[in-house]
Amino acid sequence: MRSRPSRPARWWARPLILPVLVAALGAGGTAAHASVEDTEPPSAPGPITVVGTTANSVELTWAASTDNVGVAEYHVTQIFTDVAMLHRTPTNSIVITGMSPSRTYTFGVSAVDAAGNRSAGPPSLRFTMPPGDDQPPSTPAGLTVDAVGETTVDLRWGASRDNVQLSRYEVLSLTPTGSTVVGWVYLMPPAYPRTATTVSGLAPRTTYRLAVRALDEAGNASALSNVVTVTTGPAPGCAARVQRRGAEVWITVRNLASTPVEGWTLSWALPDSPRIVAIWNAALVSHSGGTVTARNLGWNATIAPGATLVVGYLVTGTHLPTAVALNGWTCQPE
Repeated sequence: MRSRPSRPARWWARPLILPVLVAALGAGGTAAHASVEDTEPPSAPGPITVVGTTANSVELTWAASTDNVGVAEYHVTQIFTDVAMLHRTPTNSIVITGMSPSRTYTFGVSAVDAAGNRSAGPPSLRFTMPPGDDQPPSTPAGLTVDAVGETTVDLRWGASRDNVQLSRYEVLSLTPTGSTVVGWVYLMPPAYPRTATTVSGLAPRTTYRLAVRALDEAGNASALSNVVTVTTGPAPGCAARVQRRGAEVWITVRNLASTPVEGWTLSWALPDSPRIVAIWNAALVSHSGGTVTARNLGWNATIAPGATLVVGYLVTGTHLPTAVALNGWTCQPE
């Protein structure tokens, strides 16, 4: 007897499909559609305008944005130097407080919808608050000289303080008839204050009286700091050492320059009363008016960089030479 064939497997699966079809049908017997995600940003707001100010606040407004669903809020950015703040408002205007007189701020605005889409922004607005600050900064203190070059001077001082915001320091060169600004230190951003600078462009071998003052954003200037007096270079080109051995005096001069001395004249201060009896390694030119002058011989006219010249003389009296100079430049003691 033949056995009856088994039913196909798909016959058993068919009842399982029906609940899925029913669940996919809406009340009207058609498939339900999922909601469409909002990806369209609002339109850009209109230009930002200032409609009012007080000593410490500003009121801004702009033309409202439009959106396919609806604008949820506006984001307003406020920037001063390197400090940025974000304000939120549901309307197309805002009053921002905590402002400072005479400061310049930059404002921007954008619209945001409920889905988080952000609009483009109109051109930013740069606005300076009305003046109201008449208090000058405190006086810079402790001005000192760090280094002096041929045309430069390195200065350092103590920081000033201000009730609103410092803007810059100015270095002034003082003369009997007035003053000239010869250096600036701008304090922007204010988070990195600087109280040192190198003044450049000075004249060589010139004496300057320098002072520093602070200015705030409203243009108020502090009193001048202490005054320092400096004389620009060049740096000493020679060093001299003086030794006495009984009636003999020896002068050793070192060339500190990076180039050789080709031919030299050596001078030093010595009263006229002592008499030079003899001199070696140099030719005596004159001894009058309290100054001795000698020049090179044929064999020692060149002094290489770092090399030394030794001149000796026999003298009556006990005076030692001072103010030794090589080719007119006073040598530093060694």
